[in-house]
Amino acid sequence: MNKANDNIIQALIVEDEPILAELTAEFIQRDPKVKALAIASNLTDAKMMVEKLKPNLVILDNFLPDGQGIELFEYIINNQLNCYVIFITAASDIETCSKAIRYGAFDYLIKPVSYQRLKHSLERFQLFLYRQSIQQHLNQRRIDELFNLQTKDFVDMNRHSKGIEEITLQKVKDVFTQSDEPQTVEDVVRKTGISKTTARRYLEYCVQTKLLIVEINHGKIGRPERLYKQLNK
Repeated sequence: MNKANDNIIQALIVEDEPILAELTAEFIQRDPKVKALAIASNLTDAKMMVEKLKPNLVILDNFLPDGQGIELFEYIINNQLNCYVIFITAASDIETCSKAIRYGAFDYLIKPVSYQRLKHSLERFQLFLYRQSIQQHLNQRRIDELFNLQTKDFVDMNRHSKGIEEITLQKVKDVFTQSDEPQTVEDVVRKTGISKTTARRYLEYCVQTKLLIVEINHGKIGRPERLYKQLNK
């Protein structure tokens, strides 16, 4: 993986339609965690750029003036270039789609693309990278989570309340999977680096969705303290 900035997805866009390429670049950069490194309009330039720029992610069209995007994917694999691929293409034939699956494409979007669908894909990709970054050794549940990020239902991912972002939610959930002890808002702030207001919002969301339960500790002095813990603990 590109180590220049582990917090930012460095994306190369490979698309021969200039307007569509610019629109895609503009859209993905609305997310501060994604940067469009460059746009390649043909296969030759794309091969050169993927070698030189070393992106984390290639957003790839299949129909290019001098070849097919699937050839770039083969080039990435054969040269052991450590990046992921999301196809955005009009190629709806089973052969191309099957190859993309076999080669390990993170996602495959058919044109005309829904930008809400692309947003969903990028959010899952960010979560995929985050989960890799915090785990050196995996159990079966963690492995299942990584694989499921490439197949998770688009509708299910959009059931979250407005303002609930996947990576932040996962950071909050990880606090509870890594410890059996009840956690206060201050504990979550310290362990995740998010603000107290954000921590409260995500903790209450977890209670509403039955991921956590909350208990009130009245203590001896001062205001009662809310203690959060996993429902199955």
